[in-house]
This record gives sequence, C-alpha cells and structure tokens, in this order.
Amino acid sequence: MYQHHHCYVTQPLLLEQLREWGVRLSSGQLDNLLSKDKERFHAEKDDLLRAGLSHGHVTVDDSGARHQGKNGYVTQIGNEFFAWFSSTQSKSRVNFLTLLQGEHASYVINASALQYMRQQKLPREPLGKVALKSSESMDETQWQEWQASLAISGRKHQQTVIEGALLGALLEREEIQRLAVISDGAPQFSVLQHGLCWVHAERQVHNLNPVGEQQRKAVERVRKRIWILYRALKAYQSAPSTKRAKQLSSLFDRIFRQKTVYVLLNRLLKRLREHKDELLLVLKRPEVPLHTNGSERDIRGHVKKRKVSGSTRSEEGRRCRDTFMSLKNTCRKLGMSFWKYLQERINGGPFVPLAELINQR
Repeated sequence: MYQHHHCYVTQPLLLEQLREWGVRLSSGQLDNLLSKDKERFHAEKDDLLRAGLSHGHVTVDDSGARHQGKNGYVTQIGNEFFAWFSSTQSKSRVNFLTLLQGEHASYVINASALQYMRQQKLPREPLGKVALKSSESMDETQWQEWQASLAISGRKHQQTVIEGALLGALLEREEIQRLAVISDGAPQFSVLQHGLCWVHAERQVHNLNPVGEQQRKAVERVRKRIWILYRALKAYQSAPSTKRAKQLSSLFDRIFRQKTVYVLLNRLLKRLREHKDELLLVLKRPEVPLHTNGSERDIRGHVKKRKVSGSTRSEEGRRCRDTFMSLKNTCRKLGMSFWKYLQERINGGPFVPLAELINQR
C-alpha cells in the first residue's frame, strides 16, 4: 500500500516484485489487497473535509483524471492543514457545491438560495415558482421529484436553480457562512467569499507578447508595480489596519486604472480591475492566502500518478486513489509519517484521527 499510494509504483511492478521474492499472488489478489475493504480509510478521508472547512478558508484547483478510458476531473480542496481530493465526470459549479457538502448532497430553498438566483438573473416566472417552496431540506430523491414538478424550461435556468438550492443548504452550516474560497479564477469556484490568486492574475500580464521596445517597457513597469503591491499585501497580513487597507486599495486603483501605449495591456488591466474585491479579499480577511500555490503542489502528486498509471478501471480503484492521495497529503501537512499512519491503522493500535489533529492545529 505504501509503495502503490505513496511512491506511485504500478500494480504490474508490485506483482513482479512479489513474485521475484517468491510470493505466490495473482493480479486479482494484489488488486484486492490495495483497494478492497478500505471503508475505514474512506470514512477518515470524509471526516477531513468537514474538519478542514471549519478553518475558515480553502484553496481549490482541478485537473484531468481519466477513468475507464474516459476523460474526467479531480477536484482538490485544502489549506495548510489538510488536502482532500474527489474524482468526478464534471467540473461544473454544481459539482463543486456538491463536493463541499460532503458525502450526501442536500437542497434547501431559503433566502440565500433565492438571492443567488436573482444574482444569476433567473427570470421572474421560474423564480416565482421556486420561491413558493418552504425552506426545508430535501435529499436527492425529493429534490428530483420537486424539480420535475416545477417544469422549468431551459438548461441554464435549471442549473441556476440547482446551484442556488445547493448553496442554500451549504449556508445553513455556520462554518460555511465564513468560508473563503481562493481559486485561480475558474468560474465553477466563484462562490461564497471568493478570492483570486495573485500569481495567476500576474501571469496574464507576463504572458502578453509585446511588440517593440515601448510595449515591452510598459509590461515591465506594470509587472514591477504589481509585485510591489503583492509584497505590500503580504506585509499587511502581519499588521492589518484600516488606514493601511485604504492605502493599498488606492495603490490597486492607480496600477490597474493607468493607460499605457499597449492597447492589449490596457484591456487586461481593465478586466483585472473588475475583480478588485476578489483580488483584495485579504484586506477584509488578512488570514486568507494570496495565492493557490498549496493547491498546485497538492494536485501535482495526482498528475504524477496519472502519468505513471493512466486511468483507473473500477469505482473502488478510483475511490482509493482519491482517498489515499487525501490521507497522504494531509499527513505530510500535519508533519506525520504516512508509513506510521498506515502501520497504526492496519496493525490496529491506538491512534488519533486526522480530523482531530486538524482541529488541534
């Protein structure tokens, strides 16, 4: 298990190794050892998410994850204390809101849900139908029956209603009401208190292809000023104050409202200026990170495993891949040996659950 999940050793290589050591084992038996009867590990992985979300902020990312020869996606949610992975066939906002809820999705039509639907410009007629529903929680079966009775036409309108109901159920939980989600700007993650990664924002400026010396110098000047602002925001996290927040907000305006000789740069600065609140979330929440580097590092291990092993074949295999990737990365963040973790769980000795360690930290 340690070699397969931690060191990315494939099952054929493990089987070859065991047979060279004189161990008689079939490929099916080896697969059973690696993926069957792992419910206790899956349960501990599920507990990680709720414990981690109570910390107040997460960074998120996603990547490709093939399953049974078909393209899919893996979503990462984490912070400095935990990492949690889940593979699905979609990376929509509905999928992300469902993942945030944990093992069982629920739907609630409440004030938060209706406010979200208005923000997404749901037309008056379907909004009126939805508003008649009392604010009681519905499971998947109840939701499907009720949604069918609404007879809302249009896929986009249906999706908006689903997103609103999922968000409404999430906001019933106190820890979600103050949760900040920091992303690279992918639209599916733009929910709750959303913040943007400064590294990804600056990368758009870096990736411009200026022509001529004037345009090149314009890009260099803007990049230099952006990194000055970034370092100032990092310093602000250590000593936040209302006065300093106003100064940094003004500095942001001066950088992103300037006009240069490079038209494409001006358009990019305007687009970034429209996301001022998300880029400057740190002024209201000094504890949130300015980037998603943690998520990038976490998901890199999944990319390595995908390159080595390709796609998973069974649902149990896919579930184990997500579970042990989550547990391994969480152990690393907590300063705990993954080898020791496996020994404690498999040998049946006393141990402290990872979710409890996260809460202690």
